[in-house]
Amino acid sequence: MIPDDITQAVLARKDVARYLRGGHGQSEVEARERIESYLDELRTTQRYPIYRALKHPLYPILRKVERIDEHVDVAQAATRAGRVIYVSNHKSHLDYLVEPLVLDDAGIRPPITAAGINLFGGPLGLLHRHVTGAIPIRRNTKDPAYLVTLKAYVAEQLQRSDLLFYIEGGRSYSGELKAPKTGLLHAAVQADVDGAVVVPMAVAYDLVLEDHILSHAATSRRSKPFAREVAEMIRYAVGYQTRAFVSFGRPVPLAGFDAEARRDVMSLAHQIRETIGLLYKVLPTAIVAAAMRPSTSRRDLEARADALVDALAQAGGNLAVASGREAVEAGVPVLAARNIIHVERDGRYRVRERTVLRYYARTIQHLLVPRRARTH
Repeated sequence: MIPDDITQAVLARKDVARYLRGGHGQSEVEARERIESYLDELRTTQRYPIYRALKHPLYPILRKVERIDEHVDVAQAATRAGRVIYVSNHKSHLDYLVEPLVLDDAGIRPPITAAGINLFGGPLGLLHRHVTGAIPIRRNTKDPAYLVTLKAYVAEQLQRSDLLFYIEGGRSYSGELKAPKTGLLHAAVQADVDGAVVVPMAVAYDLVLEDHILSHAATSRRSKPFAREVAEMIRYAVGYQTRAFVSFGRPVPLAGFDAEARRDVMSLAHQIRETIGLLYKVLPTAIVAAAMRPSTSRRDLEARADALVDALAQAGGNLAVASGREAVEAGVPVLAARNIIHVERDGRYRVRERTVLRYYARTIQHLLVPRRARTH
């Protein structure tokens, strides 16, 4: 379908037509111009053969990340049956590479992706707009004209493509699984595509490439411009090596959820977040980080890690290890090599980067202290 058809389809959608008639302190012509301006910004095209070829120039970073999928057959079956909306947590800029590549490795048709508009500057913006098929999202915009255009555009794209988006909005700076955002989920329900399902997915890393950047930004409450962050990420990529687990959950049919009922959309969002929390791979680095004290012996660390493993198992966590000893043996060398903890000559472990260690500890907080318990 050519872009003009998309424009006409968006303008014809019920919510957009209601906005155009509504006034909002402007004439219908002015309202239409605002809608079309936002539509131009959102418009994207995916050229899949070129997109796949990007693996080659990105090889220097991709070779540092071992991709491991869990239950990808769920996604294969879902795409054979109909339209799929993948909803994931968001840990790193690498998510935009790792998760689509896991789908591609399994021979699954590529979704378009919703990404923060900060990733659309300069040549990277052209790449997203004309190759990867990413939709730029203004996450903090409350303009009704933008919100109604975004939802209508996403709904129209879902008639043609699968979609991948991040339910937390942006990356988690503190490490914890954030509360769900409902804008894109509402658009997916509103699209009313026959047989459409949400496939929850969770991505987890032994080490997050921008761990130092995110954790310190959470403390200072200031994020850095994308270009400056990329420059720092290159520095932290030296010696970087990690596994990336991408886990898929059971599809959730959208039929039965009412786009006009906010309670329905909120309920769906919380259901998906809970599922993602249980799918999230609990890795040794997170267990060691949660069990560490400023200075601790191996025996004490293993005992605390054992207690954590038991608690996480009881919470239904997707554990990568079966004991505290296993977590310490696998997690300590990784955190020590990243200079987050230090192993003394006498065998004691000391914290070197407390802020970064807390970041990893918080990645499993949703399993140890459920959100509902923390809000009361």
